[in-house]
Amino acid sequence: MAIVKRIFTSESVTEGHPDKVADQISDAVLDAILVQDPNGRVACETFIITGQVHIAGEITTKCYVDIPRIVRQTLRDIGYTRAKYGFDADTCGISVSIDEQSPDIAMGVDRSLEVKEGEISAKSALDALGAGDQGMMFGFACRETKELMPLPIVLAHRLTRTLAAARKNKVIDYLRPDGKAQVTVEYDGFKPVRVDSIVVSAQHADGYPVDVIRDNITSHVIDTAIDSHLRDSHTNIYVNPTGRFVLGGPLSDAGLTGRKIIADTYGGMARHGGGAFSGKDPTKVDRSAAYAARYVAKNVVASGLADRCEIQVAYAIGVAKPISVFVECFGTNRVDESTIVDLIDAHFDLRPGAIIQKLDLLRPIYRQVASYGHFGRPDLDLPWEKTDLALALREEAGIKLDEEKFPLPVFN
Repeated sequence: MAIVKRIFTSESVTEGHPDKVADQISDAVLDAILVQDPNGRVACETFIITGQVHIAGEITTKCYVDIPRIVRQTLRDIGYTRAKYGFDADTCGISVSIDEQSPDIAMGVDRSLEVKEGEISAKSALDALGAGDQGMMFGFACRETKELMPLPIVLAHRLTRTLAAARKNKVIDYLRPDGKAQVTVEYDGFKPVRVDSIVVSAQHADGYPVDVIRDNITSHVIDTAIDSHLRDSHTNIYVNPTGRFVLGGPLSDAGLTGRKIIADTYGGMARHGGGAFSGKDPTKVDRSAAYAARYVAKNVVASGLADRCEIQVAYAIGVAKPISVFVECFGTNRVDESTIVDLIDAHFDLRPGAIIQKLDLLRPIYRQVASYGHFGRPDLDLPWEKTDLALALREEAGIKLDEEKFPLPVFN
């Protein structure tokens, strides 16, 4: 029987991609509110199209922020400063349609069902919080990379960040803000063995031959971002495969908050509950519980209890305690999955208020993760990326691991 390759692909987009522009604007508004009012309730959606930015949503806050100013500054930071780039921060039209959070939702968030029924007594407003919505959130970690992330999404993000850096540092001075990358990795079981394919599409100024663009991006982006030992003579490389990418950004494609949730998380390697992150304050479990689930899964994998771990947490609106916690280790666990669930219950408080306190989420930390991924970010000091409970989990589980025989993977 012929052996069939097992390959997996993940995608990333640059900060100038229209959907990512929308995410960054939404999170920039959130951050501006949290600076003045950490208890503000924010659900900010952004829609961007040729020459226009539309902001809508529900915001309840005691402070005032100049949303049009925030929008224009975010666009400048990204690089949309001239119409020929696809958008001009100084001349675009901006509309704002904001209402307050629904009181029907607020009454469940402010005081959880457990508090109302006397099951628990809240010592603080955070203790009293109920979940801001129903839904299920997933967290994932694996030992494929030092970030404990899947290799395809790590490499895809590395490509887009390198592409953006080449533009900003004028290493390739004809690049424009929009762009995307895709990486396909071949696996032997759960072990990545080689990069099978690389795709990079980069917006550029008119008048540059495609051969020049391909040579420049290969040498200054691909060769910089992906080590040669990960590739071989059979690795397929595609740069601007249509041959032209002059029209880009909001000029050629509408952008919307929350439309790149797979690039935001694990590149499709893990399941996703469907809820987006950007523009949402941490009382929304779409965001805070997904961060907490990553924190749990990463500590489980770092502890050695399993080499791959996916966590699902589910909530009911207005109820603080999760209605379910599910663990899947894909056969890589060293103790029973039921034991891992018990350890999670003992060491991690997954009520919304407890998550906010543990991860210190009432801070303006969100725009920085609105592009290039919310997880596996060694360039940022993110609280949900810490592995501070890994040793406690290992000791309580009673597993003994030789550190020399159980190192973090070198394939990264």
